[in-house]
Amino acid sequence: MTELKNLTRERLMRVSTATLTTVLFKHGLHNTFLQGLCPVSKATGNMVGPAYTLRYIPARADLDRIEVFADRTHPQRVAVEECPPGHVLVMDSRGDPTAASSGNLLLTRLFKRGVAGVITDGGFRDSPEIAVMSLPAYHQRPSAPTNLIKHHAVDLQRPIACASVAIYPGDVMVGDAEGVVCIPANIADEVAQESYDQTLYEDWVATRMEAGASLFGVYPLTDEDQRKEFQAWRKAHMSDYPLASPSDH
Repeated sequence: MTELKNLTRERLMRVSTATLTTVLFKHGLHNTFLQGLCPVSKATGNMVGPAYTLRYIPARADLDRIEVFADRTHPQRVAVEECPPGHVLVMDSRGDPTAASSGNLLLTRLFKRGVAGVITDGGFRDSPEIAVMSLPAYHQRPSAPTNLIKHHAVDLQRPIACASVAIYPGDVMVGDAEGVVCIPANIADEVAQESYDQTLYEDWVATRMEAGASLFGVYPLTDEDQRKEFQAWRKAHMSDYPLASPSDH
């Protein structure tokens, strides 16, 4: 099972999905933001964790009866009991929110087991209860009907499509108030470092914009005098950014 380095996790806890998408774009990755999803819960801080995947196909009436939940091998139930602590359960619901992908009881179990978050490109039922949970949860919109009406859980830990983004088991999911980004596992450490350093730089740019400076030469940083000013500011504020690279790039 994929484990995140502590430094990588800490850096990703401190960056925005907007910054991450820019850094991933620099790596040639254009489709990394899970479009159309929004946070349900009031959890504060970023959601960060490797993906544990569950795939749904369309339900079939002769197979998806309420009795199937008594089967201890049912993939949805297995996912809830086996998604490792610190991971994010990501559900491929084919972008269909007309029946719930899960509800507050299952999310409560995941929260008690130490899971880092839950994502579906469908909808959650019991959304008022989920809204006050501390577990980060993302979906399209509320959906009261039970999942068996529309969704048949078929397998775990396979590549899936969630909100039209390819997600492989172990890819690193990062969520904030704006939405969710998927980072390929093999570049997570590098992207986390670049994004943290980019955040430091953008914080300096914000101070320049507040002071009335022009974008030109500052964003991007092409003016040599501005570069020297940034380097001096960076040195003076390094204690505020303890996870930054030793020097700017």
